[in-house]
Amino acid sequence: MTGNETIFARLMQVIEDRKQRMPEHSYTTQLFEGGTGKIADKLLEETEELIEAANETEGDPRHSMIHEAADLIYHLFVMLAHRDVRLADVEAELARRFGISGLDEKAARSSQRQP
Repeated sequence: MTGNETIFARLMQVIEDRKQRMPEHSYTTQLFEGGTGKIADKLLEETEELIEAANETEGDPRHSMIHEAADLIYHLFVMLAHRDVRLADVEAELARRFGISGLDEKAARSSQRQP
């Protein structure tokens, strides 16, 4: 790892390394061993927790959202790695969409799916 990498890139490298080595006593290893179903369950759980944090009216909802967003991103990265999707591929897709209206991009995807 170099000092120029983002924390997202560094996190993805660690997750991909865990997938290759499958070390014992690793939560990431447990997720990979559980497969798509277990990882999907965690993604749903973390998404619900992020939404709950967004709806908090007491305490520090911003802090809760940051914590839950980090959990969600971690589990999303595990799913990407599990399905052999590289972070660079997601970044390229976002770059492709950059500067395109979200409504136009969504309409283009919908028209491509119809026979």
